[in-house]
Amino acid sequence: MAVVPLHYRFDGPRHAPVVLLLAPPGAKWTVWEPQMPELTRELRVLRVNHRGHGSSPAPGGGYSMDELGADLLALVDEFALERVSVVGAGLGGMLATWLAATRPGRVRRLAYVASTARVPRASPWPQLAARARREGMAAVVDEATRCWFTPGFGDYRPDVVKRLAEEFAGVAAAGFAGWCTAIAGLDQRLLLSRVRAPALVVAAAHDPLLPPGHGRRLARGIPGARLETVPAAAHLAGIERADRVNELLTEHLVR
Repeated sequence: MAVVPLHYRFDGPRHAPVVLLLAPPGAKWTVWEPQMPELTRELRVLRVNHRGHGSSPAPGGGYSMDELGADLLALVDEFALERVSVVGAGLGGMLATWLAATRPGRVRRLAYVASTARVPRASPWPQLAARARREGMAAVVDEATRCWFTPGFGDYRPDVVKRLAEEFAGVAAAGFAGWCTAIAGLDQRLLLSRVRAPALVVAAAHDPLLPPGHGRRLARGIPGARLETVPAAAHLAGIERADRVNELLTEHLVR
């Protein structure tokens, strides 16, 4: 299995406990900017860009969750990080589940923001992957990002919506399409019982991609997991309701 060296950055106190932040496919590490002021008060934050995102290389072909997970393990091993907390947003949470279930001794605490344990087989990801490869990212940006924010937020902060869409369009088509292949029809429900880290599941009340039922089922599958639902937010709840998401993450990861 060929490991891809991921584009990464550290922020926060040098000797503080480390938290690894995993963005959803199509978003770069900048999606976590609203969380940085709070998390870096007491944690050392490690952010990564997935394959084909930012400066991370984008091998051709489809990816598997094992391959994406191996990229992460190589990075945490490089810095001798024996235990980290992990936060996954959207479908990046499936990579967090992979890490917590396959390497339970490496994950201290675990959190999800608008994530799931199962992607329906009838999901649009294979079609989006094919179109991105054939026509480029501009051909899929509207369909792939329309679930990210509620209409009200788009009216209030059109600059944020525009910036995230432009960043999505700048992702390598091979990287996004490879991620689509990894998650299409993926079912991690049998992995959840192997998670040992204390887990927080944050669902977004108005998420059209992964409605709150996904969060409820995810929380039910992880022993002892806590579920919270954030109102007035769509898929990128960490941006739209940064106030509440930051409060929940800080309480879970630090206090």
